[in-house]
Amino acid sequence: MINIELRHPEDVMKLSRLGSFHQSKLSFLRSFIREFKNWEFNRDIFDLDKDGYGVVVYSVRKNKRIYSLICFSQHINADERSDRVIATKWDAAFVLHDGVPTKNDIERLKENVPKQEIGRMSNKELALSRANKSVRIFDHVVNSLSSGKQPDVNLLNKVGYLYRTTAVYGSGKFGLADRFRIKDRKEICGPFRLEMMLVYLVRQFTFDQINHISKMKNPNEFVSLDKKIAKNLGIGNSTGLGMAPFIVNHPTLLHQWIYNREKALKEIRSIKDVSKKEIEHFKFCLEKSKKIIDTWYTDSKYQNKKIKSLKNDLIKFNEYFSSLKFISKKYLWNEIFLWIDKYLDEECSEYLISMMMEPYDNIIEPLVKNMSSDEEKYFNIPSSRKLIELKKIIETKYKSILNINFNDKKSNTFFWFISKNKEEPRIANRFGEYGSNLEQPLAIARDIKKVYEKISNENLSKTVADFLVDNDELRHVIRRIFISEKFQYSEIQDNTISETLIPIDMLRLKLSFFGAQKFDPRSNKWLRICMYQGAPLVNEIKNSDDTWIYDSIN
Repeated sequence: MINIELRHPEDVMKLSRLGSFHQSKLSFLRSFIREFKNWEFNRDIFDLDKDGYGVVVYSVRKNKRIYSLICFSQHINADERSDRVIATKWDAAFVLHDGVPTKNDIERLKENVPKQEIGRMSNKELALSRANKSVRIFDHVVNSLSSGKQPDVNLLNKVGYLYRTTAVYGSGKFGLADRFRIKDRKEICGPFRLEMMLVYLVRQFTFDQINHISKMKNPNEFVSLDKKIAKNLGIGNSTGLGMAPFIVNHPTLLHQWIYNREKALKEIRSIKDVSKKEIEHFKFCLEKSKKIIDTWYTDSKYQNKKIKSLKNDLIKFNEYFSSLKFISKKYLWNEIFLWIDKYLDEECSEYLISMMMEPYDNIIEPLVKNMSSDEEKYFNIPSSRKLIELKKIIETKYKSILNINFNDKKSNTFFWFISKNKEEPRIANRFGEYGSNLEQPLAIARDIKKVYEKISNENLSKTVADFLVDNDELRHVIRRIFISEKFQYSEIQDNTISETLIPIDMLRLKLSFFGAQKFDPRSNKWLRICMYQGAPLVNEIKNSDDTWIYDSIN
């Protein structure tokens, strides 16, 4: 038996690699769909006018637990429609309610949900969102269906959705229920389960609304949206810098995500005898997935370069893979991984690692249950430990960070701050813009180097408590250093304020674990994605299999 190690954090936790991650069987929307098969779905209220404006309520039930999505659709002018966080109106707004809403609940929420940030929820509400139509696609589908024909599939593939959300909130924001109220519920114990549920039900709303509007426009000729076409439509999302600090501010959760992905890879590489069935399943998913790549459209030069690299490397991989003698190979996946790691770029390497997980439910399912973290347990600083111990941890865990020269402007270009108007994270140039006095503690690499330099000039037999008496401003990073001692993938091994920082790498990392596809950067600070494209519809979910993520009607 060969001894296969986990990949080293200094290799995995670089932003260029993290920003090349793809969805996998570990991704939250895929594990949600697997868990959601035994839920009962109902459309309880459908009160839309001929233009599709009004209220819709869906409920989902498992055993005695019920969750309800309440949808509010309204007219807005074209000049009011914006994906930017400064927007104040949206085509539709949604809230996930705990239980069955009363008439009073619906009236209360009707006054608050469309206002989003300036409205107020109660602890009966669990998640909040809003969305805008992709107007060109939406109008095309309405015009087609109302005239008795199906929409142009090629046009739909270029976008992939009818609506895109611009935020999905949870965990106590704007009066929503705090996480502690629901974290022990067994039916939603996985990460972001409620958010995944909300987005999936919003997708159903988009189909119901567009069919309704089309029918009202021309009842005599109208046809419903073909189910195969509907299945190939997901929900879009516009995501900006507000998401980026999450992975910095939740180190133990980040570790759990990366560690379980790396553990899956290690276990797959450790399989001595790979069956023909497993190889065929891998090949089946890989071939299907290439259709998704062919419909991955973007105007971003940065992303198009990565897509081109992915396609070229897949050609190389196919030539290599077809030359393998599968039957006689021992530890086949390990041999394949070593070749991938040596000859392919990060974009394709991480893509193929995701694909390698496809045949192995027995490996993945136990890991899915460990993707959460009870973060509060690790916030205490072991203040009685000595500075010499702290110094050794830094030297062991942060070797590459210690080589960064933060006196060089290029290494210290940006600062993170919270915008006054929307209370959202933003990034600015330290040498060209005001406000660096408002900097948030997100420059972890710089602060680790600062701790190291300070304690190197101290008596190393001092306790951490004694050191913090005079250096309290470094408490946040000392806590992180001790966390990294136990959680090897808890820290990005890169400089988050460097001149070369590409913030969307941080967004893509998180979104890949959500299960997003077709990353479409609109700048280096925000992007659009697609979720649930190919997912089973609510009436076919019970009989679906997990390869839906690769379904395409092309």
